[in-house]
Amino acid sequence: MKSEPHILIVDDNREIRDLVSRFLEKEGYRTSSAADGRAMRKVLKDGKIDMVILDLMLPGEDGLSLCRELRVESNIPIIMLTAKGEEIDRIVGLEMGADDYVAKPFNTRELLARMKAVLRRTQNMTTEEELAGAYRFAGWTLNTTNRELTSSDEVVVPLSTGEYNLLTVFVERPKHVLNRSQLMDLTRGRTYDAFDRSIDTQVSRLRRKIEIDAKNPELIKTVWGGGYVFTPDVIQT
Repeated sequence: MKSEPHILIVDDNREIRDLVSRFLEKEGYRTSSAADGRAMRKVLKDGKIDMVILDLMLPGEDGLSLCRELRVESNIPIIMLTAKGEEIDRIVGLEMGADDYVAKPFNTRELLARMKAVLRRTQNMTTEEELAGAYRFAGWTLNTTNRELTSSDEVVVPLSTGEYNLLTVFVERPKHVLNRSQLMDLTRGRTYDAFDRSIDTQVSRLRRKIEIDAKNPELIKTVWGGGYVFTPDVIQT
């Protein structure tokens, strides 16, 4: 029998930790909680965690630093909790490798929906992905079995969950213009908000990893008024 995902809630506000924990446990999830980075590391060391819900406004080591640390060490999914209206925090958090965000004050049902969308993309690899094996483009190889991106000189380039999902969408649809609404739906399973810059942030992160010059991209080109297009030929093996 498959166990339910184990969620780690990192927030210095005890009421929020308790509220989210109780709600998620009623929904069938296992939960652990931590008030700061030190406690977070202990929980991660002592057990298998499937997702981290991380508040960015932590005292001491802030959430951005912890997000960056987590992403360097693993590909564990991260959902940020940000202050309402603080767009710069959301953008920087996504730059650090978080997979999605929820603004405070938040509805627990919205948080659950975001969690499920991210977990679907990180835990339930589809049969199509397993059969695909790998995509080769411009000297790169994206292996969908182990979710690894390898350069022409055999260097493995780490991808966050969001970056992997976005690159998978692109390699499956080369030379097709995809607007932000389509990309949001295909990568996050939710409707695009005109004020949401998370797709642009993920594209920028991905460009820095696969482009020779991220400021003058050749692989992921911007189509003004249209969105983005993945330009190289793709070979599926």
